[in-house]
Amino acid sequence: MNAPDPAAAVPPPTPRKSGLLRSTAVFSAMTFLSRISGLVRDQVYAAVFGASPAMDAFVVAFRIPNFMRRLSAEGSFSMAFVPVLAEYKERGDHAAVKELVDRVAGTLTAFLLVLTAGAVLAAPWIMPIFAPGFGADTEQGRLAAEMLRITFPYALFISLASLAGGILNSYQRFAIPALSPVLLNLAMIAAALCVAPFMREPVLALAWGVFAAGVLQLVFQLPSLAKIGLLPRPRWGVAHAGVRKIMKLMVPTLFGSSVAQVNLLLNTIMASFLIGGSVTWLYYTDRLLEFPLGMFGVAIGTVILPHLSSRHAATDPHGFSKALDWGFRLCLLIGVPACLGLILCAQPLMAALFQHGNFTAEDTRMSGLSLMAQATAVPAFLLVKVLAPAFYSRQDTKTPVKSAVVSVIANAVFTVSLVLGLLYLTDAGRAALTATGGRVFEALGRVPGAHACLALAIALAGWLNAVQLWWYLRRAGVYESQAGWARFLRQLAVAAIGMTAVVVAFLAYWQGWTVWPWWERIWKLAVLVGSGATAYAGLLWLQGIRPRDLRH
Repeated sequence: MNAPDPAAAVPPPTPRKSGLLRSTAVFSAMTFLSRISGLVRDQVYAAVFGASPAMDAFVVAFRIPNFMRRLSAEGSFSMAFVPVLAEYKERGDHAAVKELVDRVAGTLTAFLLVLTAGAVLAAPWIMPIFAPGFGADTEQGRLAAEMLRITFPYALFISLASLAGGILNSYQRFAIPALSPVLLNLAMIAAALCVAPFMREPVLALAWGVFAAGVLQLVFQLPSLAKIGLLPRPRWGVAHAGVRKIMKLMVPTLFGSSVAQVNLLLNTIMASFLIGGSVTWLYYTDRLLEFPLGMFGVAIGTVILPHLSSRHAATDPHGFSKALDWGFRLCLLIGVPACLGLILCAQPLMAALFQHGNFTAEDTRMSGLSLMAQATAVPAFLLVKVLAPAFYSRQDTKTPVKSAVVSVIANAVFTVSLVLGLLYLTDAGRAALTATGGRVFEALGRVPGAHACLALAIALAGWLNAVQLWWYLRRAGVYESQAGWARFLRQLAVAAIGMTAVVVAFLAYWQGWTVWPWWERIWKLAVLVGSGATAYAGLLWLQGIRPRDLRH
């Protein structure tokens, strides 16, 4: 006879009732701490390692397992798991929920162990696929493969941590999952400052920091699972009905929910052929975009998915539509000023936050170019965080895949078109082609700013993805816009124009961002951002928008 499961004796957790805005605020507050610590982490990276070939190698070695994190934490796994978990919760049977959690944990662990072992063994052959420009026989290529062996187990630990986070989020426990990424940042800071000086190759310390961070993020969430009686006892579960349903939903969402990351990986491949430092410049661009996307986009998407799943399971189409409408307005309210601010303040942000130590004024200029290009799609990236869950909560996985396929193909077309345009339509491009005898990839490695074309291609593909999802959603008839959109858009436009005027006025007066001392850059950036944000919020207030208007 099997021993009784101690967790099964724990009474079912009492559901928490909280509005979407309040839940989003809690998640965003915790995520804000993560982003601030992440900013400090990236500042340490910039000062210690700069934009060097070794740092490029680490960025790629971390991006591959981090891609798995995006799939599990913010994409495929959560989009498939949370709606099924919501169905089991609606039945009110805690034992059935516990059985589902155990079976999912066991199946996921087994799969990830096999995947991780294969990736560690095959690292020297995997790395050239993602960074062919490094060269398998070069020092940079060997270093990247060595670091991939160390970093890939992060995918195992963080995917299990994402399972824990999905369970906690479904029970309205948002704080702990949102706070756990702080552990990653602290581990990486400690690795860069305390471990790197003692390593034969200092950047290897960052790879070990990634490994340690994965373990910490998983362990951090286990006590919270125990409190609600859902600490998993992993068991193989391919034959379990819930697991099979999740697997069926997850296969198409593997691609559909991760289109931005697929595009980022494709552009990383192209960036490996560009001037040394290009991968790192794009990395810092991505990091600054993570502020609005991570603090608000992921927060909104994480909070709204369980709510939409519950509304769908409870057959409440009106509540479903209202939640979507709330999400769209909140995304635009955040995304429009974030887009304008990042474009206008790209150079000041890079100079103030990262131009220290080995990160030079030229690195500031180059990373600022790609930030301006990619920031144009911030509203689109945010809207996708609401649009995609609208389909996955209804267990419609085919529609987002259609959109994703078109978006990835378009990204490749945009990338090729922009890069060829840079080579054949600019003086610098034609000079590089002449100097290399017409060899395109070699010529790209001589043209400064080519990485900005890759960032712009991602932005264009992001807008295309958002527009497609919106069109499919309207065609399905599951969303009806609520009253007041014309007035809301007018208020938004007035506030955005006022904010832009204030920021442009300051930038016209302050023009020496790369030559000022670091302390002067910091306080002037604070004044610049603070003035723009105050103008935006003040104009919204004067037009009658209040916090209560944002509650669902």
